[in-house]
This record gives sequence, C-alpha cells and structure tokens, in this order.
Amino acid sequence: MFTHHSSHALVGRGSMCRERLSFARFPRIDPSPVRELDFAAERCSMRCLLKVSIPVKAGNTAISDGSLPKTIESILADLKPEAAYFCDDHGNRTGFIVFDLKDSSQIPAVAEPWFLAFDAQVEFHPAMNLEDLKKAAPGIDRAVKSYGPSARRTAA
Repeated sequence: MFTHHSSHALVGRGSMCRERLSFARFPRIDPSPVRELDFAAERCSMRCLLKVSIPVKAGNTAISDGSLPKTIESILADLKPEAAYFCDDHGNRTGFIVFDLKDSSQIPAVAEPWFLAFDAQVEFHPAMNLEDLKKAAPGIDRAVKSYGPSARRTAA
C-alpha cells in the first residue's frame, strides 16, 4: 500500500495534486508556510516505481500454460508504463515498472490485475528521474542546513 511519511499530508478529493502542509502532529514546526495547488491550474501526477513479485509456483503455472507473457502484455497495455524491466529478485520473477500515478484512487486498478492473475506481491514507490532530483535540490539543501550534522552540533 502507498503510504506517505513526511510532515505534509495530501488532501483534496483523493487527488495527489492538491496538497497542504499539515503540522498537527509536529507542534514544534512553524505552521505558517501553508500552500495549496489550484486543481484547475495544474494537472499533477507522480512517477512511481511499481515492484511486482510473482511467486515461483504461480509463475511456473503461468509459464507452463503459456499465459504469463500474454497476461503481462495485457496488464502493461492498460497501464502504459514509461518503462518495464523484468528480472529475478529473492528467487521470484519480478517486474520493475515505471509509470505515472495520476491519482491515488488508481492504485487498486494498477495492483489488482497482478494480484488476481499471479497472486503477486505489489509495492508502490514514489520515484524521481534526474530532472526531478535537480528540482529537489533546494529542499534537500534546506533539510541539510536544518537537520544535518552541523545543525545538530549547533543545537547541542
């Protein structure tokens, strides 16, 4: 299941585009920097890395009856991923699939085909490409200045 572990919570009719900083659980943080993105002004999505692990028994059955490649091809045709790679991981047939998650309500539609077809284990991981990482640099720098080793030394 997709979880969000930071100081801000995603809000607004299930959309991942409308966000607001939430400080209810973090009383030491100044609640003044609240921001909301306008639904109409910006369409938002989140690049995700989907990890799909197919158990050996289910994979062997699907390979033997010829359904594995056809089913994967069908699921990927519906998902329209940016990229899809397949390998072994901890002894299971595993796919690493990069796609845009347009809304959190899309998670069941992405996961269920893998559950139903292969009894697969599915993980969703927010992911960045190099361009995204470059855009994140100011936030990383602020975190280092506020919480890095030198900030901890001056606070002590």
